[in-house]
Amino acid sequence: MVRCGNAGASVAAIHARRPDDGATCNADIYRDINTRIRAAGCGIVINNSTGGGVHGDMVRELQGGRWEIAWEERIKGMDAGAEMCTLDATTLNLSFGGREILMDTPLSRGRELAVGMKARGIKPEWEVFAHTHILQDVTTLIEEDHDAAPHFINLVMNVHRNFQNAMPFSPRYLQQMVDVLPANSIFCVSGIGPSQLEANVAALLLGGHARVGLEDNLYYCQGELATNVQLTERIVRLIRELDMEPATPEEARQIMGLQRSGMPLPAFAPAAMAQAA
Repeated sequence: MVRCGNAGASVAAIHARRPDDGATCNADIYRDINTRIRAAGCGIVINNSTGGGVHGDMVRELQGGRWEIAWEERIKGMDAGAEMCTLDATTLNLSFGGREILMDTPLSRGRELAVGMKARGIKPEWEVFAHTHILQDVTTLIEEDHDAAPHFINLVMNVHRNFQNAMPFSPRYLQQMVDVLPANSIFCVSGIGPSQLEANVAALLLGGHARVGLEDNLYYCQGELATNVQLTERIVRLIRELDMEPATPEEARQIMGLQRSGMPLPAFAPAAMAQAA
């Protein structure tokens, strides 16, 4: 993350891992990661996931051979002092490694995440995979005043092979999703797999922000494995070729309306979590 920050990244999207590489939202592990970033003198915006992952602490087996991402594990991701956290406000059915995995997020759970983040001064990054996610869950919670403008919405595209009801990437589909964003929204595009580069460029041309990295795409080009730094350096070059400049972390905080600066990490205790009405 520090090297990516030095290369021009302004926000770090972080998933945590246990020592055995299993996925986790354990607040102590997140806080250790976050603290190490700050101790290295890196002021990048820290964004911790509350989705977690599809293995490790995050999943449990249900009857009938299906699996579920554990809700009680997801909410732990809010308690590590991050400035931002991802907010998946939609119920999703995922397919990974031969498993069918449910991310069960009725509106009440989406509301609990939104209320909890607001109480902690965390800016939500709303994760959406299709038009309906914007028009239903995200818009409903924003209209309930759980997120002060501007609303930061990440359009995740081309994950349709693993996420039921997700959208493939095309410039046309991206434009359609942008057209239904709530008022006072800013958007980022995450193109999964080989769509990453094209989705990055399309996002920039539409006035949005771009996410890169190995979480979304392992390759720099066909047959050549990438690093996070390489992908960061490429998007920075593309931004400048389009006669723009990448935002610094402090500029990103202003753009997204973050409530606090990046240093130091504040202390948030799990007991501070607000319950949704």
